[in-house]
Amino acid sequence: MLLQNKNAIVYGAGGSLGGAVAKALAAAGARLFLTGRHAGSVEKTAAAIHQAGGTAEVDVVDGFDEGAIRNHLERVGQEAGSVDISFNAVGVDVIQGIPLIALPVDDFVRPILLTMQTRFLTATAAARVMKGQGSGVIISLTATPGGIGYPYTAGFAPACAAVESFSRNLAAETGLYGVRVVNIRSGGSPDSRVFREAVDSQPGIMDGVLRQMRADSMLKALPLMADIANTAVFLASGMAGMITGVTVDVTAGTTAGLNYRATQ
Repeated sequence: MLLQNKNAIVYGAGGSLGGAVAKALAAAGARLFLTGRHAGSVEKTAAAIHQAGGTAEVDVVDGFDEGAIRNHLERVGQEAGSVDISFNAVGVDVIQGIPLIALPVDDFVRPILLTMQTRFLTATAAARVMKGQGSGVIISLTATPGGIGYPYTAGFAPACAAVESFSRNLAAETGLYGVRVVNIRSGGSPDSRVFREAVDSQPGIMDGVLRQMRADSMLKALPLMADIANTAVFLASGMAGMITGVTVDVTAGTTAGLNYRATQ
């Protein structure tokens, strides 16, 4: 197994994508320490891991609370002996679909501030622990607007760009201690909860949105949650031991160039 004897913390493990990554890490042999603001949804992820024969423990940790993050990391380090992988999937509400020139400043700034707050707190706390160990992998997640101009994405796009810049800089500062920091840029997974809920509430609109998103990609497809989770497993493993300070693009080619004109 790629991650045998590795200990992984997942923040926001009760969400659909956080849960998918947690399950994939566990299937690859890692021991999972799952966190979230509310135990119920996180316990469902843990139950699925247990049912599949994996190991997972649940703690209520607010990904915006510096003290709670630090205390949890200390407990994990004492109990497991190391913190090898940190992945933050904490969700932040964002208003999109409004032109920037019509967007109130608070609606623009809020997702940037909150996204960077939780990513900074969890990543730097993990980096301090991993520096002492001399090893570790910190993984973050962004989306297509982090790599290409994407109209009407409001504060979400600069939040993605900020995470990618932060990931590069943290990698540059911690690499000499054996710590790798990498980011995954997703093209938006249609099987994730946010997309499923949007389809359920606005099927007519979302059918067109998803059709255009697929047309924009080079592969004429969108990455599923399993694609993101499998990428996270690879990046957390020794097979990616020389990969750090970069964003791995899993957008089916969208950020390399909009490809809606290519047809059969």
